[in-house]
Formats: sequence, C-alpha cells, structure tokens
Amino acid sequence: MESVENSVVIRAPVEKVFAYLDDPTHEPDFWPSLVEIRDVESLPEGGHRNRWTYKMAGIRLEGTGEDIERVENKRLVTKTTGGTDSVQTWTLEPQGPDTKVTFRVEYTVPIPVLGKLAEAVIVKLNKHEGDVILENLKAILESA
Repeated sequence: MESVENSVVIRAPVEKVFAYLDDPTHEPDFWPSLVEIRDVESLPEGGHRNRWTYKMAGIRLEGTGEDIERVENKRLVTKTTGGTDSVQTWTLEPQGPDTKVTFRVEYTVPIPVLGKLAEAVIVKLNKHEGDVILENLKAILESA
C-alpha cells in the first residue's frame, strides 16, 4: 500500500473547512484527477456514501466511497473501493482563526489495470497531486 500526506494552513475557521469537506460533491472542484462524485447518500450516523469516477494515468476507474469515521470539525475518514482501494483521512486543527488541514491517503495502485512499470510513475504523480489538492482547497476556501 502506498501513502501520501500533505498539510496546509487555510485562512478560514475550522467549522467552514469541515463543512466544505463534509460535502463530497465539492471534491471534484479541488481534486484534479477526480472526474465525478454521484449518487450521494447521507448515512444515518452522519457522513456520506457515494459513487466516484477517477482518472489515474489516463485510465478511468470507478468505485464507491463511504465515510467510516466522522468527528465534526476534527476528522473525516473515507474508505473507497473499486478501481482502486484507499483510505482518505482529513484532519483539521484550529490555529487561531485559521485551520491546519492535513490530508493523508493510503491507496493501492491497480497493478492489473496499469501494469507494474507504471507503478513508480503513478506514485510520483500522486505525491504531487496531494500538494495540488491542498493548494486548490486553500484557494477555494480563502476566496469564498
């Protein structure tokens, strides 16, 4: 399993950041390789379940995502299954009026789909995309 972890400080209160991240339909706005989130269902204990389409190395992958842990204004953990399996963790820490956001994703590279030679390239691209995700999130939340 591979992993990527990145952090950024966003000039916005933790409540605003959490509310934005808690709506999975926002994810394609800041996640470049995430093509679509659809069929979003609210879960009884809070959080969501959805279907997603993701593009990895030019190949479309599809699957489902479900929030498996949700601590309001602190932590949101989503497990995805399908084209690639992952656990995505968003951790929020107030820093005065700002919020430190840490994003960690642990994932499997779908070797049968992409091939063993592509694995190293995918891992490198995903590390870069982790930075871009947080830069985009910061830009959206600070401009709103």
